[in-house]
Amino acid sequence: MSMEQGLKPKYKRILLKLSGEALVGNREFGIDLETIEYICEEIKEIKSLGLELGIVVGGGNIFRGVSASRTGMDRVTADNMGMLSTVINSLALQDKLEHLGIFTRVMSAVNIESFAEPYIRRRAIRHMEKGRLVIFAAGTGNPYFTTDTAAALRAMEVSAEVLIKATKVDGVFSADPMKDPQATFYRELSYMEVVQQELGVMDLTAITLCKDNQIPVIIFNLNKKGNLRRIIMGEEIGTVVR
Repeated sequence: MSMEQGLKPKYKRILLKLSGEALVGNREFGIDLETIEYICEEIKEIKSLGLELGIVVGGGNIFRGVSASRTGMDRVTADNMGMLSTVINSLALQDKLEHLGIFTRVMSAVNIESFAEPYIRRRAIRHMEKGRLVIFAAGTGNPYFTTDTAAALRAMEVSAEVLIKATKVDGVFSADPMKDPQATFYRELSYMEVVQQELGVMDLTAITLCKDNQIPVIIFNLNKKGNLRRIIMGEEIGTVVR
């Protein structure tokens, strides 16, 4: 890492993708407040560097639409419930971030103005330019699309320089490292390698969006304290897809 990278952030505008499962902690489902506090402290560290930050959060810790549709629930209804789950997670993050002194706006892709602002691209960019952290809730606002796809879409719309995806492992492996200790770690991959090897980094739509618009994706372990800041400062942490 160069001295210059050590002094200022490598990126100015970032889109961070958090899974709903990241908020569970040691619980089986729902929201663990201690885990949210840890995540928000990590976010505060990078926000204090003066960068512009948007967050997309999933809802799988509360309700997973795809799983419900497999058991007979109408897919559109199930996905709508999943979108509402992301709103709950977004409000929980907003509450903790604002307790930490970070001005935060939740912008929802579905009309829920009692709780969140409607998502308007130019307004979102303006919030970020003014130093406010923007949490994008309700995915894309449409069924059949994952929150990974929503993250790729929002990254493009706000002209983010990088999409950073938080996980529980150190990056992308040839197999699940939790189950296979011999799994190979990949430091760097092309978009096509991810697709051809079916590595499950993100869904195909999300990866294709990033490829078509040349947005690099960094997959890293959020559970290792300080990892997020080190990525922002230019250290080679996790796996880069570009």
